[in-house]
Amino acid sequence: MAKRADPIEAFEALPDSEKERIWAELDALTPEQLAARSRPLNAAERKLWRRFKRKVGRPRIGKGVKIVSIGVEKGLLKQTDAVAKRRGMTRSALVAEALKNLIGSAA
Repeated sequence: MAKRADPIEAFEALPDSEKERIWAELDALTPEQLAARSRPLNAAERKLWRRFKRKVGRPRIGKGVKIVSIGVEKGLLKQTDAVAKRRGMTRSALVAEALKNLIGSAA
């Protein structure tokens, strides 16, 4: 099956004068005229649009992250931060690793 041509690549391959002509033509249209020329997105375009609209941020790990607020004795927190620093990791990563180890050993 032949791969369809990418319209963006096709546009970029045009000479600058042709790009300017197309831009001027589209720029002259009113919002109503643009709406009349448009069409609903198909399934592939909707999927791509959702991907573009998704907020940029940390990549998901597992099923995502849930922020929790817990109370920790100050001395224990200080020790936790020191161990995390020695290991070159964040406090959150250290606590998550400790929880995984504790749950794994309990199973």
